[in-house]
Amino acid sequence: MDAPADDDAPLVRLSGICARLPEAAQQRTGYHHAEFRVWGKAFAYLLDDGGGAGVAAVIVRGRPGALKLLQARGADAAERFFSPPYLGARGWIGLRLDRATPDWEEIAALVVTSYRSAAPDELIERLDCGDAA
Repeated sequence: MDAPADDDAPLVRLSGICARLPEAAQQRTGYHHAEFRVWGKAFAYLLDDGGGAGVAAVIVRGRPGALKLLQARGADAAERFFSPPYLGARGWIGLRLDRATPDWEEIAALVVTSYRSAAPDELIERLDCGDAA
């Protein structure tokens, strides 16, 4: 039995963001789980339960210290941003979708920053020139 369309909203939204990035590819890894890659390197994940922790989240690559800066933006931010299991030790950042209404502009900015850390220079140049596909 298929889930209601509203349940696909985060996947649809994240897929739309990533579709605008040159040579980004989506791989479904399970029900509502998706992985986004560029040239074989992951740059974003959508998780529906955070590895069994009951967390709905977008996971992106982060720069050193980025998680602490994001969490320092206030109590709400400290609850929304987290260090994801397994990936957090390597600088990845989790953004919970189930704490408040997701700010998709904020998520898009984080995804683009993550993409830039994974993509080769030639694709970053295409992104900067506005060439998505």
